[in-house]
Formats: sequence, structure tokens, C-alpha cells
Amino acid sequence: MKPKLHITMKELFCKQVIISISNDNKIKFILDSSFHIAIINRALKNIKSEIKADFVWSEQSDIIIITNKVATQLDLQTIKQYVKSVNYIKVKKVKTSHLSQLKFYLKIIFIPYLLENTNSSITADVVKAIIKNNHIFNNVIIASRSKVIKVFPKSDMAIIWLDIWDIQSGSKTKGLINRCFNVGSYIATIRETNINPGVPQCKNCWK
Repeated sequence: MKPKLHITMKELFCKQVIISISNDNKIKFILDSSFHIAIINRALKNIKSEIKADFVWSEQSDIIIITNKVATQLDLQTIKQYVKSVNYIKVKKVKTSHLSQLKFYLKIIFIPYLLENTNSSITADVVKAIIKNNHIFNNVIIASRSKVIKVFPKSDMAIIWLDIWDIQSGSKTKGLINRCFNVGSYIATIRETNINPGVPQCKNCWK
């Protein structure tokens, strides 16, 4: 069963290809947007892509192509190559291209609340160091400060909520779900989750 990923952005914003070009070229491209959409869809059809470009809009120095489904890296490269081929756009004027980054939610379970051989509790800074030193998190960008909460008031185990940035398809996130890694002598496990809890928990009454 494929993991069901939880993200923050609405569906429309998940389906965009972002290409940065100079402002004068952006204006020309937008004026001819209907023509460009037709050619882009032809190019996508040639690579047997499942997506279609619906419309183009602009934001600052970017042209943003909205698609009917979430684009892949191959779709991105195909669209980028077409933009570069437009006769009035110089290749060097196409600065960057990327799929929009979304925030995905994970949690780490089976992790001790108190660090081994110390009386210190695990903190967001400790979590950051653990992630930095573990190879399974290579190229993973943390989106916000981690939250650490005890499983139960008298438990010696904690749950860590972890938000990460990922491309639209969530490929990095999917690669982390159900992975295990060591925290001292413990084996922690990564699970999918909903948005992390926004209301802090009282350490006195545990409400």
C-alpha cells in the first residue's frame, strides 16, 4: 500500500512548473501563452507524459505553468527545453527551473525522551544533530523546528514531529516512511502523520 502523504499546499499549487527568465522575455511569453501551451502539450505527448499544461501565469521573475497533474522531473526538463527553444528567448536568460516545494509531515516514534547516560531530555536541537549525522536524511531539508512530546506523562519514550520540504511528488518523503535508524541503543522508526500539533502540551497537568 502506497503511503498517503500529508502536505500544506492546496491542489492547484501542487501542480506547477516554475521557470525563472528575464522580465522582458516573461512578458512576451505570457502574451503568446495559448500558442506555447499547445506546443508544450505536444512535447509532453511525445514523451508519453500523463500530464497536460492548462495555463500560464507570472509571478515576479517567474513564469508558472499549471498542469492537470503533478509533474515529474522529466516533465520539467521537457518544458524547460521548450522554453529555451523559443526564438526570442536566449538560453542564458532561462535562469532556473524547478517544481514547487511543499511541506510534508512525518513523525519519529520509538525514540527515548531522556538521552542515554544523561539526565537531559531530547530537544529540537538534539533532533537536528541526529538528523544531520544520519545518512538516511541526506539532502533532506527541515522545514521548521521539530516538536518533541512524551508519549504519555510517565513514559520514557517520545514522539518527534518532523516537517520537511520536498518536491510535488513527495519522493524524498516516501523514501523516509517506515525507515528505521539508531538513536543510541534504540531503533527509531519514521511514520507518516497529519500536520504536527500546534497547541503545546502542559508539562504539569499534561493537558
